[in-house]
Parts: sequence; structure tokens; C-alpha cells
Amino acid sequence: MKNLSRLFFAMLLLVSFNANAQDENNPWGISIGVNAVDLYPVGEDAPLGDYLDEFFNLSDHYNILPSLSTVSVSRYLQDGFTLTVAGSINEIDKVGDSSADDLSYYALDGTIKYSLTKLINSNSFDPYIGVGGGYTWVDDIGAGTLNGTLGFNYWFTENVGFNVQTAYKHAFEDYLAKHWQHSVGLTIKFGGKDTDGDGIYDKDDACPDVPGLEAFNGCPDSDNDGIEDSKDDCPNEAGLAEFNGCPDADGDGVADKNDDCPTVAGLKALAGCPDADGDGVADKNDDCPNEKGPAANKGCPWADADGDGVLDKDDKCPNEVGTVANNGCPEVLPTVAVMEKLNNYARTILFDSGKSSFKKETQPVLEAMTAIFKEYPRADFSLEGHTDSQGAKSSNQLLSERRANAVRDYLIANGISADRLTASGFGEDYPIDNNKTAAGRKNNRRVEVKLKK
Repeated sequence: MKNLSRLFFAMLLLVSFNANAQDENNPWGISIGVNAVDLYPVGEDAPLGDYLDEFFNLSDHYNILPSLSTVSVSRYLQDGFTLTVAGSINEIDKVGDSSADDLSYYALDGTIKYSLTKLINSNSFDPYIGVGGGYTWVDDIGAGTLNGTLGFNYWFTENVGFNVQTAYKHAFEDYLAKHWQHSVGLTIKFGGKDTDGDGIYDKDDACPDVPGLEAFNGCPDSDNDGIEDSKDDCPNEAGLAEFNGCPDADGDGVADKNDDCPTVAGLKALAGCPDADGDGVADKNDDCPNEKGPAANKGCPWADADGDGVLDKDDKCPNEVGTVANNGCPEVLPTVAVMEKLNNYARTILFDSGKSSFKKETQPVLEAMTAIFKEYPRADFSLEGHTDSQGAKSSNQLLSERRANAVRDYLIANGISADRLTASGFGEDYPIDNNKTAAGRKNNRRVEVKLKK
């Protein structure tokens, strides 16, 4: 018994505390230990005793081989059931109250065990019951046995535990006595799959292919901000939970990814940018950041009453629409250069052949002409249509009139007063180039703009 005590004291030195029962994560288990055979409390006549009589009388009834004498291998099945195959050896020198002549004892047993851990809700104490059978030899005589088992594992770590078990072995032959066999030993479980090596088995790992943390069921937190990557809008930057893991460098309550001014504290209403004068225009867009002004005026206090793009402070005609070039005052009459520009545009107006409808590519030309007309609201213009000499003269006359009126109609439709515009056609009467060449005829097909004095 002294040697047995020393053996188990050495086992205890190998382990430290914390644990779990054998399950699908660690399906395999190996146990080694010492067994004791007791033939006394089996309900037989003297020299044996009644069932469970003197069950713990180690010194008088237990046959113990004080060395490694039992080995078992276990495989977890499912739902708390485990299959165990065990082999054991011993020497029988006590049969109840009588002595024996050191008979050799060998046993090979298989047991189906059921864990009761879930019933008691324990992470370390793992009791079980079992039933099985085996074959036992005493010297050269052997017989089959039906076994009932009761025991427990106490798991010191996730994979290492202490095992205590007792089994009643009922022999099927009279020449082999029924008996009790007890064992104590060390159990090691293994075989759990952990693909990413993060210490969390694949079965319980929500991210089995990526190393992660136990707190997040095996999923990673790359920036270590306490928010797992799958729920982190900024997984590579440490941030705050209120912003789903994104940082707020300037502490203004707007996450950097949504902050137009991430290094300067600002207002949520202005996407994190400051507004020094409190006029509702962010400083970065405010031409007068220290003076209040309307957003339409880029944050400056000066107005543009006539809406001509020249601020009242710079507008010499603040109540009359003008041009920037004329300091906000309207241009009374276009210059020679402006008229030349208008006619350069007019000569590039393209009509469908023989018609007064515009070709698609003429649209930008008409828009540019309209803009110039609007700059001179007090000037009146005449639009004159001309053709080449091909075709009947009467037809050319009508075509030139229709084309001149088509330009006038476009300008009126786009905001030019009808009173300022007249249209007339001159057919083929006033060529500006030779009608005998294609290039000359092209130049003769034109619209001209004249300023009415």
C-alpha cells in the first residue's frame, strides 16, 4: 500500500486544475493505473460474505498488484456514451477470509459507459455507469463475465484526469468465482481536431480555418479592440463599440470613416467638420469662416440681390442683373468681338438636308448662342437665313425663311424675349462664296446675326 500511495502522489504532481468530460472534441482516451480484485462481498458462504459486506476492507480482502496493472482505451460514441476496452493483470492471494497460492489473474473487458456529467452540470466531476462483458482467467482457467460498472473521472485539465472505478463481474461458469474489481488511475483524452491551432476545437469554432479567440468562439479580432472581425466595420483599426469597431480620432462622436474632418473635432450635422461662426456652413466650405452668412452665399454675410453672381458689395448695379465682366451691371450692346463670336456660332448651325430641323450635333452651338443673348437683355437682333443656288430659287427663299425662324423659335423657347428677335430669309441672293464648288455652297448655307440699332 505504501508503494501504491507513492504512485498516485506522483500522478498528482503531473497535473494542474481546470477541465471537461470526454466528448466528441476529444473522442479518444487512454487510462493507466492499478486494479484490486475482491472476492469477498459477493453473497456466497464462508469464507466469503454477503453482497457489499466489508466492501472497503482493503487490508483483509483486496488483492492488489502494486504496479501498473490495468490499461484501457476509450472511444466516445455520441450523446454521452463511450466504448471502453480494458486489459488488467493481478495476483490472487486472498479469497475472502482465506488465503490462496498467488494465482495469476488476467482479464479483458469491454464496457459501454454513459456519462452523468450533464445531469449534475459539472465541468470537472464526471460520474458514469456502464455495462459490458469480458473474459477472465485465473491461472489457466477462464470464463466469460457479465459486468456492471460504476465510476468517475475527475478532470484536472482539459485533457488529463483521475479515474476511480468499481465493477461487479458475474461469471457464467461455476469454476470461476464472481468478484469485484476496482481500479484507480490516470486518464488522458485526445483526438480533438483544431485546424487553425487556436486551442478551440473545430466543432465549437465558428471560424475553424482562422486562428481566433475563445471569447468569440474561435473567431479573430485583428485589431484587438474587443469586437470580432465579422462584426467590426473597421477590422484593421482599433475602434469603439458604439461605432462598430471604427475609430473616432478627434472624439467628436463621428466615426473617422464618416468624418469629412477626421483630425478636427466638429459637428455631426456637418459630417464631423467644425463651424466656427455657427452659420451652418462647415469651415472648409465657408468663404467667411469667422463671419456668419447664408449657405447660398458660401457662408459670407454679403448678399447678391439680383442673382447675377456678383455680390452686392462688388455689384455696381445691385438691383439689376448684369455680368461679372461689367461689375454686375448689364451690358447695353454687344461689342464687335461679341457679334463676331455670335456669327461664328451661327455659321456652324447644321440643318437636316432640305429641312429647317436641326441636326443633333448643333445643340451645343445653340446653347452657347442663347447664353450670349442673355448677357445683353437690352439689345435687339435680326436673324437672317441664306442658302446656296442649287434648286429652285423660290424653294430656296422659303427654306431660308424657315431656317431663320427655326433659330428664332429655339431662342424664344429658351428664355429670349420674342420682342428682341426678328427673322428673315434671303434665299440664294447674297452668296459669300462660289456656288460652283461644294465648299463654296457649304459656306453659302448659313444663318447670320445682325445687331439692330
